[in-house]
Amino acid sequence: MSVELTHYLIVGALLFSIGLYAALAKRNVVGILMGIELMFNAVNLTFIAFSRFVESAQPINGHVFVIFIITVAAAEAAVALALAVVVYRNRTTIDIDKINLLRW
Repeated sequence: MSVELTHYLIVGALLFSIGLYAALAKRNVVGILMGIELMFNAVNLTFIAFSRFVESAQPINGHVFVIFIITVAAAEAAVALALAVVVYRNRTTIDIDKINLLRW
């Protein structure tokens, strides 16, 4: 049995679904960020699988998209974690339901 494109797509869909659930169901900022990162990695897996299995004139395009997504994900994680630290210092909680930045 060989691993084909459909196997990669199923794993990517499962990872994306788990990440979406984590991003929507968690009340903790760090848990939400982990869900978003999991969704980014599912998309990366899908891009690499298509780049590997689909014949095209420029097969490196999938890899280039993955590099850009990793860069954006790293920047997003750094900014979001910095914001979470600032909110925690001001509010002493990172629970999404307890944070209301419009009221002091």
